[in-house]
Amino acid sequence: MTSPVHTVRTPPPTSPRTSPRARPRGERGPLASVGLHAGLLIAVAISLFPVAWLVLTSLKPRNGWLSTELRFFNDPSLDNYVRVLTGTEFPQWLLNSVLTAGLTMVLGVFLAASTGYAVSRFRFPGHRATMWLLLVTQMFPVAILIVPLFNLMARLGLLNQIPGLVIAYMTIAVPFCAWMMKSYFDTVPIEIDQAAMVDGLTPFGAFWRVVLPLARPGVAVTAFYCFMTAWGEVGYATVFMTQEDKRTLGVGLQQFVGLHWSDWGLMTASAVLIALPAGAVFLLVQRHLVTGLTAGATKA
Repeated sequence: MTSPVHTVRTPPPTSPRTSPRARPRGERGPLASVGLHAGLLIAVAISLFPVAWLVLTSLKPRNGWLSTELRFFNDPSLDNYVRVLTGTEFPQWLLNSVLTAGLTMVLGVFLAASTGYAVSRFRFPGHRATMWLLLVTQMFPVAILIVPLFNLMARLGLLNQIPGLVIAYMTIAVPFCAWMMKSYFDTVPIEIDQAAMVDGLTPFGAFWRVVLPLARPGVAVTAFYCFMTAWGEVGYATVFMTQEDKRTLGVGLQQFVGLHWSDWGLMTASAVLIALPAGAVFLLVQRHLVTGLTAGATKA
């Protein structure tokens, strides 16, 4: 007796189904990419519009910026710039601001770098107190310090003097920059200092010739901060510089704004001229800004 034969039926072949490709992590889709770029373009337009409007207003005649019509171009000319440079004390204000900001930057960088290096490398009596003193000085606003600094400058005969204004600005810039430079020097191995002194350099020689060149990004940020502190400050300059020929740009531009009127032609032209030196300093140090600002966030 033969056993029944069981046949196994195989299912018919099916066409392979293509599953959607899994998008790698971090890769954006087409719609997300378009939305991102559109948002960035809108943000750039919003950021550049005030600057473009400022420049266009500075090129308009008086009837152009007084008009209620929204017109981008209205007989553009350089009359406002000619009035600022020839009919006002703007050149003298500019010279005073350049001297003040330049001296503040040079002296501020030297003091902040040397202070930051000393606090970073050496342990001396009062080390912790010095660090706290640098930090506590940042707690006091300018309005509180104006009166004692004014009395001190009056006793020393530094009122209406650029050196007096430079000293006042360094009280703002140096403590913060010293802390920033300390954080940067902490990332430089101390073995570099020791190797330089083994080669015959003094501690100051090792700092000046070896460590400071390595701290170029931090120095660039310190220089930029000191320059901008003096370039755009108004409070100290208003109180300490009362003579017409001693005023800086921040104080001088107030002459273009009255109680019942404002000369927007002079104001906008002056604003464009003021932005040029600050932009030049930024271009000189921009490649070091990111490195210098993030220095000290992590220890090497």
